Amino acid sequence: MMRRPPKWVQSFTDRHGRARFYLRRPGFRRVPLPGLPWSPQFMSAYADALGEGPQRLLVGSDRTKPGTINALVVALYCSTEFQGWSPETQRTRRNILERFREQHGDKTVANLQPKHVADMIAAKAATPAAARNFKKTLAALMKFAVTQGIRNDNPVTGVSAPKIKGEGFITWSEEHIAKFEAWHSIGTRARLAFGLLLYSAQRRGDVVRMGRQHIRNGLLAVRQNKTGTVLQIPVHPALQAIIDADQGNQLTFLVTSFGKPFTSAGFGNLFRSWCNEAGLPRQLSAHGLRKAACRRLAEAGCSANQIMAISGHRSLSEAEKYVRAADQVRLAQAAMATISKSFDAAKS
Repeated sequence: MMRRPPKWVQSFTDRHGRARFYLRRPGFRRVPLPGLPWSPQFMSAYADALGEGPQRLLVGSDRTKPGTINALVVALYCSTEFQGWSPETQRTRRNILERFREQHGDKTVANLQPKHVADMIAAKAATPAAARNFKKTLAALMKFAVTQGIRNDNPVTGVSAPKIKGEGFITWSEEHIAKFEAWHSIGTRARLAFGLLLYSAQRRGDVVRMGRQHIRNGLLAVRQNKTGTVLQIPVHPALQAIIDADQGNQLTFLVTSFGKPFTSAGFGNLFRSWCNEAGLPRQLSAHGLRKAACRRLAEAGCSANQIMAISGHRSLSEAEKYVRAADQVRLAQAAMATISKSFDAAKS
């Protein structure tokens, strides 16, 4: 009886009745081995195959053609670069890349030109945010192609994307805030969600993961899902009162009607319905409360760096927008007060 084959060796009998042997390590390409197991010829090839370290298989690579968009996207998914992105960035960019693959997967990476990129972005001009996200994702994909030696240049570089007009998400005013608070009292799930958003200045994807275990010594610990930024935010007394009124004992403050944690999108939809109940404009969103929190900080005289310490913004220019807006109001008020005094003095 033949001895048991070496580790990772598999066999089958072909249509001619001959035994075939292969080295099949998990995650590696299949390597054919000559002769019979344990024979000198077989063991020599077996040792060579192990020593060479066959190139690791990429998920889906057996269904792609080298040099195509399909193959490049598959390689990106298996790269350390992709793994280094936040889960939210991975999800967003994967959705964009999969739609891109559906249309252009069989085309070669080397043939992609700036004009092609410009045309694809222009086709999305009606939705500027989507166009800009597409450009960022495609730029990251082509940058990866350059690092892999598939291209010598990034065809996305220099291609413009449509500008987003306006300020994006609408910032809640104090009137909006008061109207929501008047409709949803402390002790309700809606008010708890509202308080977490307004007094933490965090995104909805971070708020849905918050729980009592994240509060210690009056500080709320947050690791932002989008950027990985770690924050320690003092708990505002108003937020503490809202949390104290909550009777839940789940791992997260906010849970669905089935007692499960929310997804970011699911929470956003429910929060929109709470805004509808309070009679608020449809343009208001959970993210608008993050902006309202930053506005309040600026109006209280906080610097851009102080705002960033709570909101976690990585861009100083983004935080400075709130400071400039607050300064404009203060300066305008001071200027009008000065001219009013001069007017009153002239009259007297």
